[in-house]
Amino acid sequence: MVKRWLAGLGITAYLGTLLFGIVSHAANFQDGSHPSMYFIVWDMFCGWSAYESRTHIVGQGISGKYYELSPGPWSDYHPYGDISRQNYDSFNLHPQTIALNCLKHTEHEPMTRLYVIEEAWAKKFNLPESVWQQRYAEPKEPFSYFRLRTVMTPEGRVTRSAVPWLSYQTNLTITDNPRLMAESQRGPMFMVRPMSQRDYEPQDAAPESEGSSRAPLGN
Repeated sequence: MVKRWLAGLGITAYLGTLLFGIVSHAANFQDGSHPSMYFIVWDMFCGWSAYESRTHIVGQGISGKYYELSPGPWSDYHPYGDISRQNYDSFNLHPQTIALNCLKHTEHEPMTRLYVIEEAWAKKFNLPESVWQQRYAEPKEPFSYFRLRTVMTPEGRVTRSAVPWLSYQTNLTITDNPRLMAESQRGPMFMVRPMSQRDYEPQDAAPESEGSSRAPLGN
């Protein structure tokens, strides 16, 4: 009897906590009052993506050769796990600092342009081969999408920039749907601004092709 009572109390407390989190998020009531609220509000996992990405920072010399600027020729820095630090800059705020630091401490030919390349692939390709064979019938053939995010001068001044690959694909999906575009004009539920190709693609930059191989890198 006591065990049943304790089980019922635990279930009630659990469901009550989740309900409070949903109401708190919907009403914007104390949803950021404490770090523990992160675990019960409705949007806990909304930032998760089915795609993984990596950042490649390269420089183009006057000879046309491309140089990898991050990681530099010295030992790489992994702040967490085995991923290099430039991959944690999700908002693309510090590529200039990283690139110029590498150029400052290396001998190289004069640079003409600095590029930030985003590589994205489906996270399912991260599965071990044994798990992949149990889950999928097709062979495991990883495929990456490459997108030019930023073009900079040798001094680090940004001349062209573009949104991340996933944001670009998301906006293309929305703007290509007449129903969603019509609903965005009728009510406040959808805040969609139709954007032209110019808003997403870097102009006067190196041509980009999805799935193309990376430029040759060297130090």
